[in-house]
Amino acid sequence: MGKRRVPDLYRAPFPLYAIKVDSKSGLVITAGGGGASKTGIKNAVHFLDLQLVGEQQYSASLLHSHDTDLRATVNMAIGDGTIAAGQDGTCCLMRVRHFTLKEEGKTPAKGGGNSVPHGNVRRRAGKVDKCGQDGAAASGDMTDTKDETAHISVTGLAELQSDLNPQDPFQKVVRFSPDLSLLLTGGTDGHIRVWEFPSLKKKFDFKAHKGEIEDLDISPENKHLVTVGRDFACCVWSGNQLAMGLKWHETLPQMAEKTYRYMACRYGKVEDQKEALRLYTVQIPHKRDRRPPPCYLTKWDGKSFLPMLTAPCGTEVISSLAISDSGTFLGLGTVTGSVAIYIAFSLQKLYYVQQSHGLVVTDLAFLPDTLKGKNIKGNNETALLSVAVDSRCQVHAVSNRRSFPIWLVLFFCGLMVVGIVLLLQHLFPRFI
Repeated sequence: MGKRRVPDLYRAPFPLYAIKVDSKSGLVITAGGGGASKTGIKNAVHFLDLQLVGEQQYSASLLHSHDTDLRATVNMAIGDGTIAAGQDGTCCLMRVRHFTLKEEGKTPAKGGGNSVPHGNVRRRAGKVDKCGQDGAAASGDMTDTKDETAHISVTGLAELQSDLNPQDPFQKVVRFSPDLSLLLTGGTDGHIRVWEFPSLKKKFDFKAHKGEIEDLDISPENKHLVTVGRDFACCVWSGNQLAMGLKWHETLPQMAEKTYRYMACRYGKVEDQKEALRLYTVQIPHKRDRRPPPCYLTKWDGKSFLPMLTAPCGTEVISSLAISDSGTFLGLGTVTGSVAIYIAFSLQKLYYVQQSHGLVVTDLAFLPDTLKGKNIKGNNETALLSVAVDSRCQVHAVSNRRSFPIWLVLFFCGLMVVGIVLLLQHLFPRFI
């Protein structure tokens, strides 16, 4: 662990703000852009084909680039072939189709790009009527070829007004419920908006926090919604009714109430305990000192919301949080570009690369634990994808830790006991 170089998996021609992995197809979807600023930096969603090279290394190639006109996608959720993209104060819904052409025909050539400086994505962009739709592959010259490679088509479905801040509407977070029956958003106006999916009929619209919404997550079976705001609060909701507020600082008696604020929240499974559920929250210092204090991770019982464990997670300010499908690992990104992986059970650091990215880590995504018909993890215990404002996408793989069967450990222990007894008998003939 420490400062080392992680090779870039992919480099986009614009700042990257969001990354997701489609659990069915294995597609890696990244998004970002320069916003409405007139710098010439494009705004797009990129679809990457991720391949395992050998047992532990990865490579990625660009399958398709979907232009999002004047609006950068800053946050994103995917579910059943639908992308929900946060663009300014709207949630843009796009349908993605992944297919293979097997007959001879004309197919566009694929393209890439180099890294470029980032723009101000929080500036309000001009109004765009539709999310946009395009063809099967990235724009380019048409060539006659027999093509058996994968292609992507993106079709705009709808736009939802997800933030009504009169000064600078901006969606901060979007999430599908685990059963894909709900779409949830939070923004700078402090409101949580919930739509039924796929009908997009609005179900709830309520003021959850005094300031901006930082993060949200919803439990399995949609029983509880957890929201994090800049007002120091982490709230648990049943529908649109407040059930309770979490008080992480009470886990550390010496901690004053408003020296830290919540930054992120995420539900996670518990390995080998089907009925168990955990909630993880990240707390960062409200004010920065010359000698920066640590950030903290807190693990809660996901049903009773009683705190189970709190542990420091370094002095670099956390900017992003992710959890693996199995609930075994937590991924953390920082504003200084570092990436870490923690063991969820103990909140111990397993992997860390200091300043792996040159700028703030904006989003993280673990590779799926299982992918139909494809071994995507190889000989790795887990692999975490990270994106940052430096336009880079990286993969952080943790190789399988060597372990010995319990019978082998007991066998060697027995041999040691016998060896010690024989040694003592040799040194002290009357020992036995």
